[in-house]
Amino acid sequence: METMRHAIILSALGLYMLLCVGVGLWAWRRTHTTQDFFMAGRELGVMLTAFAVFASTLSGFGFVGGPGLVYRMGMSSVWMVVAAAIGFQVTFIALGKRLRLMAELSDAVSLPDVVALRYGQHSTRFFVALAIILGVLGYLATQILAMAVVLQDVLREASWWPHISLEACVAISSAILVFYVVTGGIIASVYTDLVQGAMMVLAAVAIFITVTTTFEGGMAGINRAIAADDPQAIGPWGTLGALGCLSWLFVFGMGGSGQPHVITKLMMNKRMRDARHILPVTLLGYLFSALLWIGIGLFMRAMVVSGQHPELAAADAAASQFLQHYAHPILAGIVLAGLFAAIMSTADGFLNIGTAAIVHDIPKSFGINIPNELWWARIVTVVLSIAAALFALYSGDLVAILGAFGWGTFAAALVPVVTIGFNWKRATPLAANVAIVVSLAFNFIVKISGLRIPYNIDPGAIALVLSLALFIAISWLSPKPELTPEVEWILDH
Repeated sequence: METMRHAIILSALGLYMLLCVGVGLWAWRRTHTTQDFFMAGRELGVMLTAFAVFASTLSGFGFVGGPGLVYRMGMSSVWMVVAAAIGFQVTFIALGKRLRLMAELSDAVSLPDVVALRYGQHSTRFFVALAIILGVLGYLATQILAMAVVLQDVLREASWWPHISLEACVAISSAILVFYVVTGGIIASVYTDLVQGAMMVLAAVAIFITVTTTFEGGMAGINRAIAADDPQAIGPWGTLGALGCLSWLFVFGMGGSGQPHVITKLMMNKRMRDARHILPVTLLGYLFSALLWIGIGLFMRAMVVSGQHPELAAADAAASQFLQHYAHPILAGIVLAGLFAAIMSTADGFLNIGTAAIVHDIPKSFGINIPNELWWARIVTVVLSIAAALFALYSGDLVAILGAFGWGTFAAALVPVVTIGFNWKRATPLAANVAIVVSLAFNFIVKISGLRIPYNIDPGAIALVLSLALFIAISWLSPKPELTPEVEWILDH
C-alpha cells in the first residue's frame, strides 16, 4: 500500500473535488432567495450549527497554519488553542440567545442587519459592513493560501507536477472555491461542515496516536528532541515570549465573540433553546480536532531537529509533509480531503458575509435596495475571491499569521459593538462607529507599515484594548440612548 501512497492521496482529493461539485449543484436547487444564500433559511439543527461553528474556527487556519506555527514557534500557538475554547464559551453566553432573537425580529440576512436594529443607525450598519469586508480579505486569503500550499506540496511530492508554482495552485484553488460558493451559498457550507467536522474529529485522534507511536519515546521523546535543540520552544511560552502569548490569549479568547463567520451561525439555528446543546458539542469537536494542530507541529519540529526529516522549505508545509510521509496512506487521503473540506466551507462562510456586506448592507446603509440581490451576490462572490487570492499571494505571510491578522481585525472592530453592545443598554451608535473606525485604522496602519510591536505583542490585542476603551468611555459620556421597546425587551432577557 505504501507504494500507492501518492495515488491514494490524489484519488481522495479528486473524489473530494467531485463531491464539492455535487454539493454545489445540490445546494443550487435549494437556494431560491437571499435568505437561503446568506442564512440557510434559518433552519439549522443542533448538530449542523455546532459543527459549522467549530469547523469555521479551525479550517485552513488551524489545520495548515496551526501545525506550521507550532513548527516555527514551539508551544506559543497552544495559547491560541486554549483561548479559542474560552472564546466559544464567551460567545454563547453573551450572544447565543440575544443574537438569535434580534435576527428573528429584524428578519436579518446578515450581522449588520441586527446591528442596525440594535443601534437604530444606518451609519453603524455601514461601518460594521466595512469592517467585515476588510477582515474578510485577510481571513479569506488565509483559506486560499492554505489550500494552495497543500495542493502544491501534494503535486510536487507525487511528481505529477514537480515545478508547479504557488500562483498556479492559488488559481486552481480559487476556481474550485468560486464554483462551490456561487452555486451553493451558505447551504453548501454548513452541510459540508457536518461531514468534514465529524471526519476531522476522528482523524485528529488517529493522527495524534500516530504521532505518539511513530516518534521513538512518544511525546516525551518529542519533548526531549525539541528541548535539546531549543529549550525555549518547548517551554510554556514557546519562542514568542510571555507577553506575546498572553496577547494571543486575550485577542483569541475575548475576540472569538467578534468573528462574524462564527457568530452569524448562531442566527441560523432553528430554535433559540438549542444554544445550550450546541455549545458542548462545539467545544468537544474543537478540542479533539485541535490535537491535529499540536501533534503534527511538535512531531515535525522534532523530526527535523533530530535529523530524521529534511528541513521544511516553509513552516506551512508541516501538515502536508507529515501526512504524505508518516500517516497511513488512507488516513492521509481522508485527512487531506477533510482539510480541503474545512477550507472550502470556511472560505464559503467568509465569502458569504463579505458578499452580504457589499450587496446587501452597504446599499441599505444609504437607503438603496439592490434588485435581484441573489444574482448580484454571485457576481460579487467572484470579484471578492479574486481580490483575496491576490492578497494571499502578495502579503508574504504564513497562513497562521495572516489568519491572526484577520481574527484581530474582526475582534477589535466587532467585540465592543456586538458582544458589549448586545449586553449593555448604555452603548451608543457614536461609540460603536468610533471604535470600529479607530481599530480598523490601527490594524491596517500596523500591517501596511510593517511596524513591529515590542515584546511580540499582537497588534490585534492592542487594537482591541483601544476600541473597548473608546467604546465604553464614549458611551458613558454620551446621553443615554433611546431604545425601541423590542430591543429593550431583548436586552432584558
